Amino acid sequence: MSRTALITGISGQDGSYLTELLHEKGYRVHGTVACKAPGIGETPPHLHYCDLGDGGNLDTILDEVQPDEVYNLAAQSHVRLSFDLPVYTADVTGVGTLRVLEAIRKHQRRHNRNVRFYQAASSEMFGEVSESPQRETTPFHPRSPYSCAKVFAFWQTVNYRESYDMFATNGILFNHESPRRGEAFVTRKITIAAARIKLGLQKSLKLGNLEARRDWGFAGDYVEAMWLMLQHDEPLDLVIGTGETHSVREFLEEVFAYHDLDYHDFVEFDAALQRPAEVSLLCADASKAHKVLGWEPKVSFTQLAHMMAEADLEAQQVHGG
Repeated sequence: MSRTALITGISGQDGSYLTELLHEKGYRVHGTVACKAPGIGETPPHLHYCDLGDGGNLDTILDEVQPDEVYNLAAQSHVRLSFDLPVYTADVTGVGTLRVLEAIRKHQRRHNRNVRFYQAASSEMFGEVSESPQRETTPFHPRSPYSCAKVFAFWQTVNYRESYDMFATNGILFNHESPRRGEAFVTRKITIAAARIKLGLQKSLKLGNLEARRDWGFAGDYVEAMWLMLQHDEPLDLVIGTGETHSVREFLEEVFAYHDLDYHDFVEFDAALQRPAEVSLLCADASKAHKVLGWEPKVSFTQLAHMMAEADLEAQQVHGG
């Protein structure tokens, strides 16, 4: 019998890759999309309008879909924007997770069935790190409204697991990118601008902190880790990352060099793009995930940068101007 999954935030980068993976494995996949999306009333059968800032129809969705697994990917996930929208971010990203957990708890009680829950936690929770690399036991020190909201969601997931014997897991995913990454995120800002500069459609690119170092991987690899976590015998909180760090400057170099360009000729510093509180270094120790899940990243940093650079060049050749 095929299994059924419900993915909140299915229209985002991770949701799209996870949907493809689950379809390959024979799942029936349903997802939620934000109420602000166009075409209200014309939603395909497998999509459901739901705003985690309200969550009023989560009970109805769960009863209709009857999922075996729920992947909570919906969030206001832009860190810099969270400083401008702190209350909204806390409500959707933090309390929104609690709304999903509570809806699942009530659904399980009504139908006497078990649902496995995955929460998209974030490396940003480590913030001002006390040790490097970061592992499951590293203390959290969040440095943004977004990461504070993610810490709240993390501990609510743990609380529901321990209080109600729910299969509830946290995947502490480090930065993961792809050609499907939102255009407001720094990696896509870089790959789009580099492509447009190469084609003569743009002359410069403004960026903030170029020295911030992140553990960057490929989103397509990371959704496999999400799925593996829900197939494990017991619910675990696991760090997922590559174990390598690279600066924003290094990503710039890789992308612009792919186009035979020198980024120094085009990139301008803009202090307004810096965060009020910066996170300087994030690096994953994913040894536990390697051991218990057998998960390993497949795409290297250089391959990722070139993949994104090529995809945006092709896209700008077709749609640029």
